Formats: sequence, structure tokens, C-alpha cells
Amino acid sequence: MKQVLFILIVCFAGNVLSQKKFPGKKRKIKVPTQEKTKHSAAKGTLFAYWGYNRTAYSKSNITFVGPGYSFTMKGALAHDNQSPFSFKTYFNLAKLSVPQFNARIGYNFKNHWAASIGYDHLKYIFADNNNVLLSGNITPGIDNVTGWSGVYNQAPVTTDRNTFHYENSNGLNYIRLEFSRIDQLFSFGMNKWFALSTSAGAGTGVLLSVSDFDFAGQKDMLITSLSGVGISTHAGLRFEFFRHFFLQPNISAGFMYQSRARTRREDIGAYATHHFGYVEANFTFGGLFYIKPVNGCDKCPQW
Repeated sequence: MKQVLFILIVCFAGNVLSQKKFPGKKRKIKVPTQEKTKHSAAKGTLFAYWGYNRTAYSKSNITFVGPGYSFTMKGALAHDNQSPFSFKTYFNLAKLSVPQFNARIGYNFKNHWAASIGYDHLKYIFADNNNVLLSGNITPGIDNVTGWSGVYNQAPVTTDRNTFHYENSNGLNYIRLEFSRIDQLFSFGMNKWFALSTSAGAGTGVLLSVSDFDFAGQKDMLITSLSGVGISTHAGLRFEFFRHFFLQPNISAGFMYQSRARTRREDIGAYATHHFGYVEANFTFGGLFYIKPVNGCDKCPQW
């Protein structure tokens, strides 16, 4: 009986001692956590892209002002001027800026929301054989090429590129700040190597024009001026690969007010002014960079 009682006392004491908490001997219990992989719509994502565009313009009433003339061409048509595709142009670093291009860099300052700054290199070409209504005043004797002289009030005129021309072929450059909403629709594959996201937003910015103007026997080229402002919207689909690369076709539309595009190199009082709408389609390719990873490893910012 004494032996049984001794065994019971020893077992009870051992159990009490095993449950006693000693200072400095706290036991840490690790709770399994689910790893979060990089996510392109999350806060902390940096993106950049480059691409090329085609653009269509609405009709406009364009006014030309200079020494001895001030006239408006109502219903003027214009078109873009994308370079024909060639590897020597589109894949030559020295000639990348020759075609109509798009460049943009942005940052997701909040989950699903991004701010970006970009540069749309567009080209505006006053159409040849343009059927317009001419109004205004051209001092007699200053233009012996077109034969235009005197006062006009919506007179029908068909232009000839050899005697009259205006363009921004070296750039109707739209430099703008844009805010976008980005949503990832789905992802699949091992390590989610493919994802599809949407991007939609609006922006505003300035127009940097490089003008060529041929009138009254005088041709001036590459006249650069900060000529106006623009507002625009865009929508696009982003096809993401391996969480770091993407292809993104976009469609955008907007309104541009070219308030004072200089047309003569030696005369700051000579300019063109008009406003017009535009629609642009572009195709871009770019990269995603996750600059705020969790624990310094391959994680995205916590949602």
C-alpha cells in the first residue's frame, strides 16, 4: 500500500511541475501563414510601358495669325502620320522616337489606384486638297503663291500642299498626368504565370507642338512652342506574364485646345489656334516592379 501511494505522489508532482511556467521560458507557437504573391493591382507596384499609336482627329476651325493676315479655315480635316513598319525604325534605339509613340511610368499609391505621367507623341497633318470655308483678311500683295488676297467671308477654297500647308509632324506632343483604376480579373497557371487586368482612367496635360508652316512663299519648320492643353480618358486590357511583364492595348479619346502654336521662327506674333477632338488606339509593352515587398522576399504589400 505504501509503495502504491508513493508512486501516485511522484506522478502528481511531476505533472504539476511540467505545467508550471518559469520566467524566461515562454513557449512560442508558430501559426502557419498563407503567403501572398505579387499582385499588380496592389499598393506599391511600379509600372512602365512603351508603345505605338494611330490617331484620328475631328474637323476643326483653324485660325492663322501673322504679319498682314488673320484668317480662319472652317471645317479643316487632318490625319496622323505613323511611320511604315520596319525593323530598322521600330527596333533601332536611335530611331525609336520617329514613329508615333507612347511612353508612361506610374505607381500604385493605393490598392487598385495608380497615378502616372506619360508622353503621347502624336502627329497632326493638315490634309492636302482640304475643302474649307475661308474667312478673314489677307493683305493684298503678301501672298503671290496661292492668289489669296483681300477680305473673305466663308469663301469655298481647296488647298494645295505645294502652296499652303500646316502640320505638327515632329510632334503634337501630349504630356499628361493620369489617374487610373486597375483591377485584376483573373490569374491562372503554375505560380500564376498569367493574369488579365483592366485599366481605366482620365488625365490632363499640356501640348508641346513642333510646327511646320508654309504660306505666302515662306516655309518655316520645327517651330517649338508650349501651345495648349488637353483632357482625355482611356481604357485598356493588360495581359500580364510571369508577374513582371505585360502587353496592353488601349483606346483613348479626348479634347485638345491648341491655343497658340507658333508658326514663324522670327515672329512670336505668328501662330495657329484651334480646338478639336481625337481618338487614339495604341499597343504597348512594359514591366511591373514591386518596390515594397514583405519581409524582403517575393511578396506583395499586404491588402
